Amino acid sequence: MERGNPTDFERIQHLRAELMAANKAYYQEDTPTLSDAEYDAHLRELRTLEDRNPQWQSADSPTQRIGAAPLEVFAEVRYTVPMTSLDNVFDRGGFGDWLARLQKGLGREDIPLSAEPKFDGLSVNIRYLDGELVQAGTRGDGQTGEEVTANVRTIRNIPLRLAGKGWPDLLEVRGEVVIPVAAFQRLNEERLRGGENPFANPRNAAAGSLRQLDSKVTAKRPLAFFPWGWGESSAPLGESHRAVMHSLSVWGFEVTSYLRSVHHLAECESYFNEMQKSREGMPFEIDGLVFKIDDLAARERLGFTARAPRWAIAYKFPAHEERTVVEDILASVGRTGVITPVAVLRPVQMGGVTVSRASLHNQDEVDRKDIRVGDTVLVRRAGDVIPEVVMVLKEERPAAAQPWQMPLRCPVCDSEVLRLANESAHRCMGGLYCPAQRMGAIEHFASRKAMDIRGLGEKLVQQLVEQGLVHSVADVYHLDEAALCGLERMASRSAQKLLAEIEHSRHTSLPRFLYALGIRQVGESTAKSLAAYFGDLAPLMAATPEVLQNIPDVGPIVAESIVHFFAQPHNRDVIAALRTAGVQWQAVQPQKGGRFQGMTLVLTGALDSMTREEAKTAIENAGGKVSSSVSAKTSYVIVGKEAGSKAEKAVKLGLKQLTEAQFLAMLSEKE
Repeated sequence: MERGNPTDFERIQHLRAELMAANKAYYQEDTPTLSDAEYDAHLRELRTLEDRNPQWQSADSPTQRIGAAPLEVFAEVRYTVPMTSLDNVFDRGGFGDWLARLQKGLGREDIPLSAEPKFDGLSVNIRYLDGELVQAGTRGDGQTGEEVTANVRTIRNIPLRLAGKGWPDLLEVRGEVVIPVAAFQRLNEERLRGGENPFANPRNAAAGSLRQLDSKVTAKRPLAFFPWGWGESSAPLGESHRAVMHSLSVWGFEVTSYLRSVHHLAECESYFNEMQKSREGMPFEIDGLVFKIDDLAARERLGFTARAPRWAIAYKFPAHEERTVVEDILASVGRTGVITPVAVLRPVQMGGVTVSRASLHNQDEVDRKDIRVGDTVLVRRAGDVIPEVVMVLKEERPAAAQPWQMPLRCPVCDSEVLRLANESAHRCMGGLYCPAQRMGAIEHFASRKAMDIRGLGEKLVQQLVEQGLVHSVADVYHLDEAALCGLERMASRSAQKLLAEIEHSRHTSLPRFLYALGIRQVGESTAKSLAAYFGDLAPLMAATPEVLQNIPDVGPIVAESIVHFFAQPHNRDVIAALRTAGVQWQAVQPQKGGRFQGMTLVLTGALDSMTREEAKTAIENAGGKVSSSVSAKTSYVIVGKEAGSKAEKAVKLGLKQLTEAQFLAMLSEKE
């Protein structure tokens, strides 16, 4: 028997089966069997067991969806059966002409058709050998695409191994990778908070997510896959399109529930009208329907033109675009301080909805489209949901129209507005005071890695802000039981527990306090570096950009963000109020050096002498930084017992490795 714990093998098999069943229940049957927390916990346990028993790792394990090492460039993938495009029609007349050509070509009028949504995403070809996913590629030019296998593996409703029975030894499944409209909106909000450019529409989001060289980025994006066809196959798949789609469903794919069987022009038009009316409520963006001959033998008789099959057509929905006028452009401040230009539009009806505002995303987008107050513009609802200014009709621009510029001061709190060099977003720097950021600032301040005020969550913060009980984070320390008991679902006992948590948080550490302030670019690690270097808050608040850049974690952009944050009078006032309220920490001797000063270390495997957290603290106390991933920038990889793939990657990159004894010896050395 292979070395390993038999109970581990049984648990691995059980967890894999449970997670695969949970994926199927969630994505194909819409009946979740595990909560998100349970799913994540099972996945973590499985990953730990597989790391401990590499002999039982498998390419079809759910853990393989987390992403592989970043690529330098996409490889090419070639197709034996080309991935052709579809011809388009845009009205009843064009569709009727296509149907008439089919009837003439086949010599009969009654032609069974399949009809399904035309998902607006990125087409991919997924290749299976002996039931196992071995390769995936984009459409490319139809003959050659980009290999995106590692990225496609991260998509949860794509089977890594085919289910059921009857699948051929070689099978290529083709379909569309898409992103839900709701997830698209959340993704853009996250990108704006992070200072990144938003995606223009869900299709761009799906394409951008799938074409990441780092598949770990793709794994974080909520992508889905819907099959619409097939390529090379070692055996016939069936006699009709609908029969093949049913087989794909049995083999583990999520086939769209909107697939229909239609026969004549009136029935096709009825389905088209039905879908056009319901598209606004669909979770995914579609831009039309695809009609195909259902009988595969009839398809063979009709064949292909130079670029598209004769037996299929895309019947596109009319675009939802209208003309209107930009009456104003406002600077809207979000809860994280990001300032978004918003076009105030002359109200216009689009698809039964009155549109009067449209996000312009950021200054770069305003400049790129050259949008000005007074301009006549074309507006559409991206995905029939999100209002978007498509273009300016410059021939109708008023002579007095001027380019729009982001304000220099926050329109809500009058703090400085700053755009850091590595970000596309402008931000209000008055994060501790600005009313627009109040809820976000308080939630972050109370979070676990900050002041750790348990019980002070989003819903309670919302009530405190809405009822005027808290105007800044300093007001949290002036709450009393009477005020709290007046809130919804807050009894005396709950109020007392929260007040005890607040009281406990008055005694904190400088790194926690700095992180709690929510300074842009200052995360948990940088906060620790700042605290170690300055020892207390006062010298940090007085530091110049030049002094700050002496710290390994701090470059010009981070230094600029810190200096501008402490330069805001409102922020200084709130910090003073926090100190007056009794928030305190133990000052430490400033640390100007250490054995690992300026170095980045990675821990892999178990150490005998200390826990992973203790080792991390020791490294940070010695001036170093601990990273979770190995890269060319890694100074040392500390290799403990049962080390995993990080040790192998260190060898490939030629990095220095330390045994536990060598690491402890270096810790005891003086710099």
